[in-house]
Amino acid sequence: MTEQRVHLSKSAIEAYKALDAFSQTVGRIAREYGVDDRLKELVLLHCSQLNGCAYCVRVHVDRAVAAGLTVDEIAQIAVWRESGVFSERERAALELAEAHTFIHRAGIPDDLYDRVGAVLSEQEYVAVSWLSVSINAFNRITVAGRYPVPPRPAEG
Repeated sequence: MTEQRVHLSKSAIEAYKALDAFSQTVGRIAREYGVDDRLKELVLLHCSQLNGCAYCVRVHVDRAVAAGLTVDEIAQIAVWRESGVFSERERAALELAEAHTFIHRAGIPDDLYDRVGAVLSEQEYVAVSWLSVSINAFNRITVAGRYPVPPRPAEG
């Protein structure tokens, strides 16, 4: 197991609390803008997968299950382009989440903006974008800090 590094959420508590407050605001806005917990967790989980953030993947798998996603749907997130289990709206959100996660590659290209914008309302587009920005920040904190993800105890 890799040694844990500086725990940023404990080392600069004020900054972490500000990020947490930002995340809470983003979650509230997402609900107000029509993004339900299922779609929110799809976005947060996929960004965390793409960033290789095991800690956040664990958190958002649990939340995705609570939001009603099935084990099969969760397993299909990583291969959403080849899978038929997601709605057009979910696929648009997953594509936008990827674009934000890999924004350094090509920004948000016009064709992606138009394609996603033809499916998501402007408010949904805004909400998914802010959700992606928020989780990408958390992913960077936990990946850089190598937050541990121990095995879960066996259910008895």
